[in-house]
Amino acid sequence: MQLEMKNIFKSFGANLVLDDVSFTLPEGHIVALLGENGAGKSTLMNILGGVLQADSGKIFLDGEEITFSNPKESLDRKIAFIHQELNLINDLPIYENLFIGRELRKPNHFLDHEAMIAETKKLFEEMDLDLDPQTMVRDLDASYKQITEISRAMLMDARIVIMDEPTTSLTGSEISRVFTLMRKLRDMGVGIIFISHKLNEVMEICDSYTILRDGHMIRSGLVSETSTKQIASLMVGHEVNEGEKAASSQAGQVVMKAEGLGDGRSFADIDFEIRSGEVVGFTGLLGDGRSELFQAIFGSGSQIRTGQLYLYGNAVKIRSTQQAVRLGIGYVPRNRKENGIVKDLDILTNGSLVTLTRRRKNGFFLDEEQILKDFEAQKKDLHIKMEADTDSILSLSGGNQQKVILARWLSSQPRILILDNPTQGVDVGAKEEIYQIITALAQKGVAVVVLSSESKEITRIASRCYVMYHGRILRELKDQSLNEKTIMQYATGVEE
Repeated sequence: MQLEMKNIFKSFGANLVLDDVSFTLPEGHIVALLGENGAGKSTLMNILGGVLQADSGKIFLDGEEITFSNPKESLDRKIAFIHQELNLINDLPIYENLFIGRELRKPNHFLDHEAMIAETKKLFEEMDLDLDPQTMVRDLDASYKQITEISRAMLMDARIVIMDEPTTSLTGSEISRVFTLMRKLRDMGVGIIFISHKLNEVMEICDSYTILRDGHMIRSGLVSETSTKQIASLMVGHEVNEGEKAASSQAGQVVMKAEGLGDGRSFADIDFEIRSGEVVGFTGLLGDGRSELFQAIFGSGSQIRTGQLYLYGNAVKIRSTQQAVRLGIGYVPRNRKENGIVKDLDILTNGSLVTLTRRRKNGFFLDEEQILKDFEAQKKDLHIKMEADTDSILSLSGGNQQKVILARWLSSQPRILILDNPTQGVDVGAKEEIYQIITALAQKGVAVVVLSSESKEITRIASRCYVMYHGRILRELKDQSLNEKTIMQYATGVEE
C-alpha cells in the first residue's frame, strides 16, 4: 500500500507547526522521517494516525483520498503506530498483549485462550520468530518487547507501520534482531516509517529519507546517495561536527576510587579511579552491570556488599541518595521519561528539585526568588528552549527535557556528575550541545562519568573508558586503544 501526504498544514494557535509538508511511503519500503526535536515529525505522524487532523492538505492510500477523524479509522485502514513508550502490560503473557481490545471469545463469551495462542504461534511462524506466546512480557528483553509490539501490528494485518525511536533502549545485538524483522516485513510488502536520531541506523536499514526542519520539508532522497554528515547538516541547518573528538581537559586529583566493589548480584570485583576534570566512560552491552554499579554508588540501587568506595581519599559507605548529594555527587538517570522528569510538575520545579531543600527562608518557606534565579542562570548556560517557567515539562522537546534534568543537578554544583545514557532519544543538534556541556564541566574541574552503550559516543567525549562484561570490568582503554573496534571486542567478551 502506497502512502502520499500532500501539502499538509497544521497550526496550534498562532504556532505554525507544519507548513506545506509532503511525504511519500512506497509499498514495501523503509523510509526515515528525520528532524530535530520539535521539527514536526510527531505532528505529521499523529495526523496519519488519526490523533490530530490537518488544517489543510490531503492523504492518499493507493491513490484513494482518505481522511481520519480518530485513531480507530487509521487502524481500520491498516496503519499501526508503535510509540517510543511501548504499550505493553508486563503482567500479561505475550498472546494476551497481542489481542488486547480484540480478544477472541468462545460461543459462551468466555475468552478463547487456546485460539489466541494458536493464532499467535501461526503469526510467529510466518515471521520466523522463536517465541513462546505464553511467555510473560516482563520476562522479555527490550528487543523482544519491541518485537511484540511489531507482532501486534502484524496481527492486525498492518500494511503501514510507524516506528517512533524503536531502538532507543536497545543494545547492538537487540537492534540487529529488530532490524532483521523489519527487513522481513519489508519483503512482505509492508511499508515502514522509521523515526530515529541514530543516523548510522538510518544508513543501515532505510531505503530513503525525508527531513523536516521547523515545520518545513527540507529534502527527500535515497539513503544510498547521501551521508550521515549531510543528513545531520540538513536537520540542524548548519554543519555539525559529528564525530569530532571533544577537547580533553587536564585531569586532577582522584575524587572517586573503587576497590573490589560487589553487590552479590549485578557486579563484582570492580576497581577504578575517577579524577577531577576528566570525562570517563563506562560501556558494555545489556547486562554489563554499569547502571546497577553506579546506582549502588549513588545510594539508589542495591547495597554494596563487598569492597570499599573512597571519595576524596576517605572511605565512605553511601546509604541514601541524600547522603550522595551531600557528598557532592549528582546522577542523571537513564530513561528520561520514566526516571528523570516528573510529568505532573512544571519546568521550573523539575529543574529545581535537587536544591529545593537548600533554598528556604527562615528555615521553613521556599525562597522562590532565589530558586527562579538559580534556574534562570542554568537556562541561559544550557540554552534551554522554552516559553514560560510554569509550562508543563511535557511541552518541551526531548533534548530540552534532558537539559532541564541537567540543570537540576548542575544547580547543586556537584564535584562528581554521573550521566547514564545522557543523549538517549535526543536529536543530533541537542546531542552536540550536551557533549559541549559535558566538556565544559570537565574543564571547570568536575569529574564526569558517562555510562553509555554507544561506543561512538564514548570515543567522542571520553578521555578513557572502562569496558564491562557480565558485571565485571574487563579493560581500561585510553589513547590509541580507545576506539569502537576495541570497545566492541571487550564488550562482547571476545577479548575476555
